[in-house]
Amino acid sequence: MLSKKSQYAFKALSYLVEKRNDGPILISQIAEHKKIPLKFLENILLELKKADILDSKKGKGGGYFFKENPENVKLAKIIRLVNGPIALLPCVSLNFYEKCDDCNEEHCSLHDVLIEVRDASLKILEEKTLLDLID
Repeated sequence: MLSKKSQYAFKALSYLVEKRNDGPILISQIAEHKKIPLKFLENILLELKKADILDSKKGKGGGYFFKENPENVKLAKIIRLVNGPIALLPCVSLNFYEKCDDCNEEHCSLHDVLIEVRDASLKILEEKTLLDLID
């Protein structure tokens, strides 16, 4: 399940994609139009800036804008950055793998099914970009 933080990140990014030709966008404008708490949004946008997806400009005419072309930013990258693993169990995660405490992966039918779920989800999320979030 996507966290609220991830949902807000996608809302903010979709707004920035829609306004990408308007120059830097104020965080207050994003928060107001997408109904995202300002403090929460500040933290999300800073994470995206640290990951070199967004950049910001201070002062008059300042705000947030894309550093990386949104056409090249896969949805899977955003989920991993903001939400963490895409897999439903840590033992099937590609980037956040952890062995389950009470599970034998060689004989766990849930493990095998969730690998299929992970792969199907990743197929979609690795194909879709931020541009796919807008109409």
